[in-house]
Amino acid sequence: MRTTHAKELKPVDERVTARVPTSTRSIIERAAAIYGSTINQFIVQAAVERANEVLQNIEVVKLSARDARTFLDALAKPPKPNKRLLGAVRAHGRLVESRD
Repeated sequence: MRTTHAKELKPVDERVTARVPTSTRSIIERAAAIYGSTINQFIVQAAVERANEVLQNIEVVKLSARDARTFLDALAKPPKPNKRLLGAVRAHGRLVESRD
């Protein structure tokens, strides 16, 4: 008898359900029809688009042109380490175990 490994299993589609008022379903049905998709396809696409917007707002840092130049200049010409930074590096070496 052959054992099936996890890599050989096909992904299972997950089901997401929601109860909505009739008026909401009607709006979604109309929009899906105009879009040329099923209600399910429309809902999934809309949810993915909104999820990406939410994640981008959290994960992407937006800088003004001036702040972006300042940041890039600091990367290109970093300041020399001061005493406090050097002390922190030494403390890190004493306190943190490396697992390389």
